[in-house]
Amino acid sequence: MELFDSHAHLDDEKFNIDREKLIPEIYNSGITKILSCGYSLEGSIKAVKLSKKYEYIYSSVGISPNDLCTNWEKDVEKIDEILKNETSKKLVAVGEIGLDYHYETNKDWQKEAFVKQIEIANKYDLPIIIHTREAVSDTIEILKQNPVNKKGIFHCCPFNRELIKEGLKMGFYISIAGPVTFKNSKNAEEIANLVPLDRLLIETDSPYLAPEPVRGTRNDSRNVKYTAQKIAEFRKVSLEEIAKATYENAKNIFNIK
Repeated sequence: MELFDSHAHLDDEKFNIDREKLIPEIYNSGITKILSCGYSLEGSIKAVKLSKKYEYIYSSVGISPNDLCTNWEKDVEKIDEILKNETSKKLVAVGEIGLDYHYETNKDWQKEAFVKQIEIANKYDLPIIIHTREAVSDTIEILKQNPVNKKGIFHCCPFNRELIKEGLKMGFYISIAGPVTFKNSKNAEEIANLVPLDRLLIETDSPYLAPEPVRGTRNDSRNVKYTAQKIAEFRKVSLEEIAKATYENAKNIFNIK
C-alpha cells in the first residue's frame, strides 16, 4: 500500500534539524509521493529545490494570505519568474494561495494577491492549492469570477458544507487533514462521506496539525495514514481503498504520469 501526502511543508524551519534524515524514513514507511507546498517566496524556492533532489517529492509555489507583506506584488512577480524559468516536471501547482480572515490582515491585499496568482496558474496551465479560513463567501465568489482552467484543491478543507458543495460543483478536489481525527471536530464524519471518492485527497499540512493519536507533536508525512484510516472508518471501507483512490486522485490533479 502506498500513500500520497498531497500537502506538506518540508521546507519549514521545524524540519531543519533532521530533514535529510527524515525524508528517506518517510518514503520507506510507504509515503511514496509528497507535495512540498510553498506558502512564501523563500519557502517556494526551497520546495522547488527539494523536488529536484528527491524523485518522489513534487513542489508548488505561491504566497499564502498569511505571508503577504507590503511588497507582496514583487513576491508574486518572482513566483511568476520561478514558473517561467522552471523546466522540470516536478513543479506541479500554484499554492498555497487564498484568503484568511482569522487575523487582522488586509483583505484587499489578500483578494488582489489571490486573483493575481489565479491568473499566473492559468498562464502556466497549472492547478491551484487554496487556503481558506473564515472567508468562505469571498473565496467562492472570487473563484466564480476568476475561473481556474486546471481547477485545484481546497487544502486542509474546513468542514463547511457550503464550501465543499460549491467547490465540488466548480470541479475542485477536497483535501482532508489531521483535524478529521480530532474528537471535537464538528461535522467530520458527515464531510468525510460528503466528498465523492474520485475528488478526495489526504494530507498532513506538516509540520502542523498532527492527527490523533500523535496530536500535539511535530507532524510529518508518515502521519497521513491516520487521516486515511479515520476517513476509511467513517466511510466504512478499507484503508487500502482510501489509499488507492487518494493516490490516483493526487496524481491526476498534479498531472503526474
